Amino acid sequence: MSLLSFAARRLVGAAALLVLLSAAVFTITAVLPGDAVSAVAGVDASPAERAEVRTRLGLDRSLAERYASWASGAARGDLGTGFIGHRPVLDVLATRLPNSLLLAGLTLSVTAPLAALLGLWTGLRGGAADRWVSKAMHAVAGVPEFVLASLLIAVLAVRFPVLPRVSLIPLGGTPLDVPRALVLPVLTLCAVGLAVATRLFRVSVAEVAATPYGESARLNGVRGVRLAVRHILPNAAGPAVQALTLTTGALVGSGVVVESVFDYPGIGRELQLAVTARDIPMVQGIATALAAVMLAILLLGDLCARLLGGQGRSDA
Repeated sequence: MSLLSFAARRLVGAAALLVLLSAAVFTITAVLPGDAVSAVAGVDASPAERAEVRTRLGLDRSLAERYASWASGAARGDLGTGFIGHRPVLDVLATRLPNSLLLAGLTLSVTAPLAALLGLWTGLRGGAADRWVSKAMHAVAGVPEFVLASLLIAVLAVRFPVLPRVSLIPLGGTPLDVPRALVLPVLTLCAVGLAVATRLFRVSVAEVAATPYGESARLNGVRGVRLAVRHILPNAAGPAVQALTLTTGALVGSGVVVESVFDYPGIGRELQLAVTARDIPMVQGIATALAAVMLAILLLGDLCARLLGGQGRSDA
């Protein structure tokens, strides 16, 4: 199958999955505990006022009708307007999503090379080093993100107050205006990302090293850096890219928690606030947009893995 055909099939599949995910998000938000009408009208509103608000918000229509109307607008690039503050969802995404992408980009720029080094070292060396690194990564992966964040705050913001405990960004500014505010969120996500990526990268390296090609290179006297860079890394690059895409997925989930803990002005924080306020259009729009971003990353990862895999096989 050509790369173009592969990409087309994956793109169609991703589009179909996005539709299913958006429908699932729409259904879940409709059955969540709480009442969006009370959040907008107030708990002391009269029955008449509540009925008027329900009609104005379109909540008096069936779930299927509301989804069809929302999906029609989304297809035209309109993800709706939030109940709270009447903010267009696209405006919120345009403001907050870049901040989250910045956080993820900084995290990946640190975790990717470290995971590659640790994965190559443990996958080729084995023995005690492999066991200790694997145990450490398993231990870190088993700690919830909010616990890691709280520990970092306790040490670096309270016990030794060298970093801010919350990400206070100037009004109208960006996180880059206050680089210190990025350190603790990035450190927390790096711990999560490194734990995931190192284990996945290590598996890829070990599998390539165990192939006849890897065994042949070692029998011919190739060792150390030359073995890792010349022979193992090119052939493990495809699976490694897929490992990074899975790491990115882990970061998307962790980002919601981390942004909430540090009050970071990202899209995860907005999603958490929208869920708390029962702002249904905002939850639906943000969750669907995050799903689209994640599917795009997975699609790009699959394409890169296919290209790199083919290159690795040809080099072998």
